[in-house]
Amino acid sequence: MNINMKKKIIFSMVLLLSFVAVVEAQTVRNASNSTIGKIESDGTVRNASNSTIGKFESNGTIRNASNSAVGKIEGNGTVRNASNSYIGKVEGDGTVRNASNSYIGKVESNGTVRNASNSTIGSAPGVKTEWVAVFFFFHFFTN
Repeated sequence: MNINMKKKIIFSMVLLLSFVAVVEAQTVRNASNSTIGKIESDGTVRNASNSTIGKFESNGTIRNASNSAVGKIEGNGTVRNASNSYIGKVEGDGTVRNASNSYIGKVESNGTVRNASNSTIGSAPGVKTEWVAVFFFFHFFTN
């Protein structure tokens, strides 16, 4: 094997390892920057003790720790509870509104989560905006 082939193999391995790190769980932090959970790339939601507390499915279904469907995120950002009642919406820019259409916060593009008073209440960089909004504002994963 020549030196160029070895370099290509090493480069490919480095790229693969970089990709593996990216698809790992992303940390969810509160306003004090303490870890409160993780959301994995497959949608699995874990608490700070690494116990599974729910899951976001690719079809928008939100499940709790018992695997019961507790809500849904529709393609347009509409969030519904288990009774299919409209409880809010996550807009394309990360703005989050409740069922009364009142502004309740925002998930910024860098993962910072702000409440209606513009105070930082947490962060989840690298996690889908809708998932972060559901986690922080609609509380499907609280006991």
